[in-house]
Amino acid sequence: MFTSVIKRTLITVSFSCLFTLNVNAQKKTALPHGMVFGAKPGSVGLMQASKLESFMGRRTRTSAVINGRVIKVTKPKGGWFELDADSGRVIKAHFKNYNVTLPTALKGREVIIEGVAAKQFIADDQQHMAGDTVKGKKQHETNTDPKRRIVFEVTGLMVNK
Repeated sequence: MFTSVIKRTLITVSFSCLFTLNVNAQKKTALPHGMVFGAKPGSVGLMQASKLESFMGRRTRTSAVINGRVIKVTKPKGGWFELDADSGRVIKAHFKNYNVTLPTALKGREVIIEGVAAKQFIADDQQHMAGDTVKGKKQHETNTDPKRRIVFEVTGLMVNK
């Protein structure tokens, strides 16, 4: 009688330990390679995030597929995050579709994102949405913060590493 009670408790303890180890292992690999948020990004024209600004040249907006490391997830709902562009520069990114929720565990992971990159500009006459008009040329020449020059509207993100 006494040995059967000991056997049952040992079996119960061993199963609970195995379950706990399995749950902990799942938490560490919560974002596996290839996990996709939004639409799956393409790989045609893939470039490093540090080369995006030079790729854009004088254009204010362009479609691109870039590869970079996530600095931090600023707002999980809506998919707002910051991407490292080297030399202290940061690309602020957010999803076009607000229904995307990013996990905060994405911090420090390498991702591939696809979408539209746009340069920020300062409107000196409070016409932020005016676009490229005659006055718009002056707006694009004004200097913005060099660490926060590019905003990226993401349509798809894939965890790379």
